[in-house]
Amino acid sequence: MKAFALTRYSKSNGVDEVDVAVPHMRDGDVLVQVCAASVNPLDLKIRNGELKSLLPYKLPVVLGNDLAGVVVQTGLNVQRFNPGDEVYAKPSQDRIGAFAEYIALKESDVALKPKRLTMEEASSLPLVALTAWQALVDTAGLRAGQKVLIHAGSGGLGTAAIQLAKYLGATVATTAGTNNVDWVKDLGADIVIDYKTQDFAAVLSNYDVVLDTQGGDTLEKSLLVVKRGGKVISVAGPPEPAFAREFGVNWVLVQAIRGLSLRVRRKAKRRGVTYSFLFMKASGDQLRTIGTLVDSGVIRPVIDRVFPFESTLDALAYVGNGRAKGKVVVSVVTPRDEHPVRLRLVGNRIAIRR
Repeated sequence: MKAFALTRYSKSNGVDEVDVAVPHMRDGDVLVQVCAASVNPLDLKIRNGELKSLLPYKLPVVLGNDLAGVVVQTGLNVQRFNPGDEVYAKPSQDRIGAFAEYIALKESDVALKPKRLTMEEASSLPLVALTAWQALVDTAGLRAGQKVLIHAGSGGLGTAAIQLAKYLGATVATTAGTNNVDWVKDLGADIVIDYKTQDFAAVLSNYDVVLDTQGGDTLEKSLLVVKRGGKVISVAGPPEPAFAREFGVNWVLVQAIRGLSLRVRRKAKRRGVTYSFLFMKASGDQLRTIGTLVDSGVIRPVIDRVFPFESTLDALAYVGNGRAKGKVVVSVVTPRDEHPVRLRLVGNRIAIRR
């Protein structure tokens, strides 16, 4: 099958188009024909080698962390899905590979696709929607009447988080560029800080929660706008030792992470603020809940641009320029593919039929 794989760590030319075997299925797996996949900054961090210490992939590895498609085969003990089901998913971190024609996934990572969405729309949601849910619901416990600041409201995560926070009843502030101020207000933001002309830390105060997507100075300044007892949750800042231990890294790396995060943890402690780093986890159960919100109109996908599958490298470059509004999607099954490909077993081999 055709796929786009990381063959060497590089910021420019480490991903190649390759021909690889259809993924081997394990017990409890579903095999999905990928109809669409979306591109995330996480894919670029993996490509650039920024996460090698946490995610030591054996190269080559097919990239891609979001997908929607059709189940073509189910493994032993699979109970929730059947061939022909339309699904969407964020693969577990050790099973990435959405930039391909097929992917094998754990049943527990998969959910039925929201009915009102196209494949392209559905593929844009799993990673950002799960991250927003795990940050605002699981970690922050955000509730009606509280105030939350969501950085980079026009990005993929920001667009999902703004909508979820409004559904939860919070007052939502966000940062955005001048051209996107009205646009993020339309998503539900109550207060928009134009980062080109305003300093959010000079304007906002007494917030319950901050969702940081930038790290660095933005993260440290975010500690200033949160009231005592509040929470700053970052997907871009330094991990804490507790995260490293939970993630299962070795003792040496835990100590390195302890040192990297010491400054922000000390500042948070002095201000009476809880700081935590979030690395989202795959969850079919949460995607089912999110799917009901999508079908009821609470959350809508925001797509900047759709690339054809053969232009996956261009899609990665486009996301890398940092100017996408919402998500960037790769369409794997083209319009001329009237029906998804089906697979059948011939002995111990997989054969393709249309």
